[in-house]
Amino acid sequence: MTVTNSDATPIFSTWIGAMRPRTLTMALAPVLVGATLAWLVAGKTHVAATLVAMLSAACIQIATNLFNDAKDFERGGDGPDRLGPLRAAASGLLEPEAIKRAAIGAFGFAALGGVYLIAVGGWPILLLGLASIASGWAYTGGKRPISYSPYGEIFVIAFFGLAAVCGTYWLCAGALALAPVLAGLAVGLFAAGVLMVNNFRDAAADARVGRRTLAIVAGPARARWLFAAMMLAPFALLAPLVRSAPHNHMGLALVALPLAAMQARRLFLEQPGPGLNTLLAQTAQTQALFSLLLCVGAMV
Repeated sequence: MTVTNSDATPIFSTWIGAMRPRTLTMALAPVLVGATLAWLVAGKTHVAATLVAMLSAACIQIATNLFNDAKDFERGGDGPDRLGPLRAAASGLLEPEAIKRAAIGAFGFAALGGVYLIAVGGWPILLLGLASIASGWAYTGGKRPISYSPYGEIFVIAFFGLAAVCGTYWLCAGALALAPVLAGLAVGLFAAGVLMVNNFRDAAADARVGRRTLAIVAGPARARWLFAAMMLAPFALLAPLVRSAPHNHMGLALVALPLAAMQARRLFLEQPGPGLNTLLAQTAQTQALFSLLLCVGAMV
């Protein structure tokens, strides 16, 4: 299908929108947490590896977003009843094939950074990098995309939480510990909450194209409780996290608890619709705040 780009829409801003820059905190926050914990627990840091890891994580996130934009359009998932932000392919602003080529390019940049990270961290980073790129593609690509199944939240916890925090910790410290595992799970749960709100909002449109997301499989009532658990469980992990590392004030992250609780409550009050776009952004902001407070608490 040929899509004509609108002359009235600046190409640069269209591409930036397709990359969804507001989602990049989900990729960057866990890398910062992992590097900070390596300094706190192991007394080690690797600034260059941390910066390259941030760049590679951002590229994988961008590539995943671009593939999602193109493939959802091709599968009919971004129709006129879409409640979320405008998508570049579905709106006719960019060619789906061009978007997919850009996604491949972003994966390529991530792989280039990965070459350096493998030199620093060895074969565990090689395996992690390959799994991250493959999963980023499989999220919307292939015959059975992850985003069309109930396993999207598990994918997010695994890669936007555990893998990112523990992988960065390994790059800096050359080993693993309990602290990055607990922190990775906490950060990943918030990221899963972002996805849950997104899928709760889009449940009707997703069901129309055959999607079976967790929000659809669980149903509205259970989905709301699952979201509440995703938003509040990270604070239950703070106690063992604080005990797992020496001389820290990571309990400072409790400051974000009222925000998380208000957002959990809001999903019980809000019906699926455009109003959830604000909650989606707020959930991502809470993850970023929680991560920042963890880092500050570890350093003071």
